Amino acid sequence: MVAPPEKEVASRLHDLIMPAILKVQEKNFHWPGLRIRKLGLVVMMAFVLSLIWRQIGNIQEGVRLLNSEGLLWAEALRVSQQAISLRMGSLPAYLFLDVLLYLLPLFHSRWNDRSRPLPPEIQWAKERYTQVVACDGSTLDALLRKIGLLRGASIHPLAGRMTALLDLCSRLPSYVWYESDPKAHDQRFWPKIIDALKPGALLIFDLGYTNFKVFVELTASGIYWITRAKSNLSYQTVHELVRTSNVHDQLIWVGSGADRQLIRLIEILYRGKWYRYLTNELDWDRLPTEYVVALYWQRWRIEEAYSVVKRLLGLAYFFTGSENGVCMQLWTTWILYMVLVDMTDSVAEAMNKPFARISIEMVYRSLYFYQQAVKGDDATDLITYLVFNAKWLGIVKRKQKTLSLGLLKNLLTNSPGP
Repeated sequence: MVAPPEKEVASRLHDLIMPAILKVQEKNFHWPGLRIRKLGLVVMMAFVLSLIWRQIGNIQEGVRLLNSEGLLWAEALRVSQQAISLRMGSLPAYLFLDVLLYLLPLFHSRWNDRSRPLPPEIQWAKERYTQVVACDGSTLDALLRKIGLLRGASIHPLAGRMTALLDLCSRLPSYVWYESDPKAHDQRFWPKIIDALKPGALLIFDLGYTNFKVFVELTASGIYWITRAKSNLSYQTVHELVRTSNVHDQLIWVGSGADRQLIRLIEILYRGKWYRYLTNELDWDRLPTEYVVALYWQRWRIEEAYSVVKRLLGLAYFFTGSENGVCMQLWTTWILYMVLVDMTDSVAEAMNKPFARISIEMVYRSLYFYQQAVKGDDATDLITYLVFNAKWLGIVKRKQKTLSLGLLKNLLTNSPGP
């Protein structure tokens, strides 16, 4: 992937990202220290984008490429490695975040303009809630000790922690936050998460976010949620909605004092193991038992997103030890994640398949073969090439046996209604 991207791919990156860069640059042009320089936002964004997209090993190699051939829209420029390293620490990383925030509604709009099948539980929830989102946090990996002030460190310090709010319909982030403290608990992000949600949203999260006080606040804000129940959950049963040998669905009281709240506890027996879930959606008709379970299992999509940004796009390795440089790389990686999701969604639409059946990883890895095909005059359009060669490129995933909505409905076939 070190070779320059093919013309159409480079053009796609330019057309999607450059307007946002120019908008952010125009907005911040008169701020102190942000005057036009050789290594301004336009060049630095092209530099960091190229480091990640082309999987260039380090800043030194990136500088050689910038000096000799240029990177993306940045023409060949004679600069030193020291100058780039200093700029990674001095150019405010919030400019990269501003570019990400400017691009978010654009990519969501592009997703809305396409038509492709959605998982039935997601399609069902999309028609009933203002948002269908999942949140989760992930610790960033260790920084290199050979860089700057870290040279004398006895251990590799962790780079911090990120938390994402992922739209489960589009697979695009709704927001991403960064915390420099790698030991920051997931609970610390609750105020930001709540501020980012619309009334009527459905939020899905894991055990680490369990907080009865926050649960009350979410309900008061008109936000619905689904999570797993702890094994030692203390509760008082109020009314049973469904009870069979495989499925229990009941209204319960949890918490105490001001945090006391009426919620639902759903328990389902699958392959010899009981799974337990909680939700504040008390209306069985609005959110039936099987949809609670099926929607929670869609929470895995945010884990897949983290896998893409950390493993595939290289956020497990940092080019610099400064917090500013880490943030630059973090925001840029999520920008490229959105470009990759947008590209994959185009393939899904062209093949009329659910996004979940298309491999983001193989779309990314297939760009090399597309580039070779263009050189041999065997391809002209990226999406057409990927669709036509989807089988041998391995772009379409094999069907996996999971706890599907259909299986859940079968478990409830003989269950009484509420």
